Amino acid sequence: MTKPDIPFSLKRPAHWTNGVIFASPHSGSDYPDWFLESTSLPMNALRSSEDAFVDRLIDCAPEYGAVALSARMPRCLIDLNRGADEIDPLVVRGIPRHPLNQRTIAGLGVIPRVVAQGRTIHNRPIDRAEADRRIDAYWRPYHLALSTLIAEAQASFGQAILIDMHSMPHDALSHLHGQRPEFVLGNRYGLSAATRVLDTIAGVIEDEGWSVRRNSPFSGAYICSTYGRPGQNVHVVQVEIDRALYMDEATITPLPEFESFSGRLANVVRRLSAFDTGAMPDERIAAE
Repeated sequence: MTKPDIPFSLKRPAHWTNGVIFASPHSGSDYPDWFLESTSLPMNALRSSEDAFVDRLIDCAPEYGAVALSARMPRCLIDLNRGADEIDPLVVRGIPRHPLNQRTIAGLGVIPRVVAQGRTIHNRPIDRAEADRRIDAYWRPYHLALSTLIAEAQASFGQAILIDMHSMPHDALSHLHGQRPEFVLGNRYGLSAATRVLDTIAGVIEDEGWSVRRNSPFSGAYICSTYGRPGQNVHVVQVEIDRALYMDEATITPLPEFESFSGRLANVVRRLSAFDTGAMPDERIAAE
């Protein structure tokens, strides 16, 4: 039976407290039959680009007064952390080979060309009409929901704090010397969130015993750059979690320690759900 194409899951608390939003744009795992028929890759290869189970990790947010927004469609079908115009001419027919950013050149545009290890997703290029259909059906509804939540939070609480949750392959940090961080936080070096916000999130994570690195090698992508406006008290922080902490990357299954990890992360979600930035006038001026 074909699954319905539902772009996202939105869970709101009974009483939203401080305008905090936890989002997971890359954890979608609803693979439509029509998409599976368009690729020769096995399911585990397709799922290698997922932030698998991150939606489960933030599912508790409404219990603590925050919103949880999670993608339903998989990243290899549509990447919600890219701009709608980041279209790869090697994936979509009829797209001019205009100057492309490095993500699109690497095959990681809004409709990705490859999954992990450079494996090609599509058996053949798709038509522009199909690309537009995916963007209209999945990308636009997600971003409409996200922008609406941010506007509502700002109007109701004078602030919006978007904590954009992702996961990273354990080997993504293999090039680093010394102890690898377990979390990487990005605020685009202050452009998407005030330093005080980044410091607070880092401190709460470190209180649970995890190591944190900031802005390197991941400082934030489209969602951070588009929605982060610290001068207007709208803060977006990208959070990358080492997948090896909670899942078997080869089989894409939760580790036996998943529930323990989830409980510890729930403490982070609980504390951050009550986060109030305050006015932060000095940082507003610096951000602008």
